[in-house]
Amino acid sequence: MPSGGLPGGTRPAPASDPAPGQRSRAQLHPGAWWLWAISLGVAATRTTNPLLLTLLTAVSAYVVAARRPDAPWARSYGSFLRLALAVLVVRLAFTVVLGSPVPGTRTVLVLPEVPLPAWAQGIRLGGEVTLEPLVFALYDGLKLATLLICVGAANALANPSRLLKSLPGALYETGVAVVVALTFAPNLIADVHRLRAARRLRGRPDKGLRGLLQVALPVLEGALERSVALAAAMDARGYGRTARVPAAVRRTTAALTLGGLLGVCAGTYGTLTAEGGAYGLPVLLAGVVTALAGLRLGGRRSLRTRYRPDRWDARAWLVAGSGAAVAAALALAAVHDPAALHPGVVPLVTPSLPLWPAAAVLLGLVPAFAAPAPTPPPGEQS
Repeated sequence: MPSGGLPGGTRPAPASDPAPGQRSRAQLHPGAWWLWAISLGVAATRTTNPLLLTLLTAVSAYVVAARRPDAPWARSYGSFLRLALAVLVVRLAFTVVLGSPVPGTRTVLVLPEVPLPAWAQGIRLGGEVTLEPLVFALYDGLKLATLLICVGAANALANPSRLLKSLPGALYETGVAVVVALTFAPNLIADVHRLRAARRLRGRPDKGLRGLLQVALPVLEGALERSVALAAAMDARGYGRTARVPAAVRRTTAALTLGGLLGVCAGTYGTLTAEGGAYGLPVLLAGVVTALAGLRLGGRRSLRTRYRPDRWDARAWLVAGSGAAVAAALALAAVHDPAALHPGVVPLVTPSLPLWPAAAVLLGLVPAFAAPAPTPPPGEQS
């Protein structure tokens, strides 16, 4: 008998290799990450306070740093940070160059103004730049940047292929297209980093126009090869095949889905406006229930099966619930204390940090402790 083995030469399984069921239970449901991130994004839309928006960004960044796995699709968070910074800079630049309807009294600088024809009244190029419009643009751009960062956190934490398995059967084809679109940029970034590292090891330039041109062709070739392989895999798995269902079921599915989506749109509009406060939430809930019923009925046309589906356990409820609590607290604070969540610009006031909304934002840190730690790559397991 070989030393260290079992009878028949069979070696014992390493203690670090979890069983397939344990491996799936060690990961959080990807839908919980998206609900958490979307809830933080909703909270960001309820305020223009730069201190609260910065706190939301810091919370999402901490959770990503603590629970981001080591995978190519998880490295896109930095790209979303740069995109958010670019959005903020563009928003400020448009205000400086094109002006703003917000009145201002404190002049920051004066640019040469370009005269425009009479039909372009209300628009200016250059001229006097005041502080109040700049601060308003900063608050508005920071809100959009925070929303983008929250979406980037969801992309960095939720496995897109596992999220595809959790979609209803009626949304499978749409989900495949979305997953392919979401994974294209991370894979492209990973290819660029890999090729630049290979060029550095060979002593070749990897920066500048020359390095960019010599890296672009292999990256494009890899993207085309990956597209062909994906198309072959989708065709082998019967992508696009549907089961035959009665015409009445198809019409009922279409009516429920369309009616539910219209109800969601009407309910969302009602909840976001002061006039629709009485009917907004009931119509929104009714639309969600109707749309879910239509999706459930439409799933009968899908022939696919789910292999080892993810479980929605107590940790998923805790992660999704922490994000929902942040969104609900900020929405409640926007109603009861709007001045704290929307600092004045005209006249310009110094923003202050409201205590209990800030404490509510800290609830978004729960996934950093409640979610399971990311599993290391197979080669790094001890």
